[in-house]
Amino acid sequence: MTSRVPRVLLTNDDGPPGPESPYVYGLYQHLTKDLGWDVKVVLPSSQKSWIGKAYHIHEVINGRFYYPRGPDGEGELSEQSRPLREGETAEWILLDGTPATCSNIGLNNLYHGEIDLVISGPNFGRNSSAAFALSSGTIGAAMSASLCRTRAIALSYGTVLNPVPPELHAPAHVLATKILAYLLANWGADTDGGLRGGEVDLYNVNVPMVTDLLSDAGLPICWTTIWRNAYGRLFKAHRDERAAEDAAQVVSGAGPDSQAEGKKARALGGVEEAQPEEAGRLSFRWAPDMTGLINPQLSTLPVGSDGWAIRKGWASVTPIRASFAEPTSEPVTDIEEKIWKMKL
Repeated sequence: MTSRVPRVLLTNDDGPPGPESPYVYGLYQHLTKDLGWDVKVVLPSSQKSWIGKAYHIHEVINGRFYYPRGPDGEGELSEQSRPLREGETAEWILLDGTPATCSNIGLNNLYHGEIDLVISGPNFGRNSSAAFALSSGTIGAAMSASLCRTRAIALSYGTVLNPVPPELHAPAHVLATKILAYLLANWGADTDGGLRGGEVDLYNVNVPMVTDLLSDAGLPICWTTIWRNAYGRLFKAHRDERAAEDAAQVVSGAGPDSQAEGKKARALGGVEEAQPEEAGRLSFRWAPDMTGLINPQLSTLPVGSDGWAIRKGWASVTPIRASFAEPTSEPVTDIEEKIWKMKL
């Protein structure tokens, strides 16, 4: 990195500031004020959790300008760019697209050649473990950036206390900015190449929202691997419009680790298996049971994994490659050994 001020693209999968996106405005303020970074913001215009690295290829992606103002960042939309008004913090852009779309358009259309680092988040809830990471729009946006050969960090704040005490927001932002600044200044290497000449493609950072954030010692920060877990049934058959209305009241678009999802898990009673009367139905609603993913027994978690770290109340930092992982194998010395010797 050069000595100039880093130029950052900030995006997320929770959308503009609001009840389902409570962290992005605070992080923006800490990045610009505490670190002095030049931060451009391009967000989905609405909540887009659990969408992974998807792109909508048949829709026109329209955008509007957004003008956040203190203290919560909720602001005004405008079809045209305009000067800031009193109390407004900055001019952001909202796109009617996925998180990965926001990342790609931000890098290649809006701020082409200007961005040193993409930060995706902070997500409203954890993105630890394979089950969450492979579904995460937050990580999807960071992955999209890394595939554009741009350094990227996915950042998530894991919900532990429901609701999250507001006094934890600021110390989480302080810790997160320290981690982000360290990673940017000390970007690691990937022994297997990577997309940027040997660099790590992206990092996944999880900060648990626990009261130890308020302590003098703060949270331990641990280099981690991804907990390779799995989920089962995510949907439940529903019978009528009333069932759909009931589901809408307990399912939050912010994902499985948000405040509303904690209520939902209790409301559904942790049902995992389909009931006999559901057989043959073709109408379903989102109704996951995430108890085993969010509150696993510590003894069942691989030591040094991201799931293990957040269960201990530690912050985790996981280097990731922008590719599906492959099993470890010996280097190829004779390609003939790799050619199938069978009749099809």
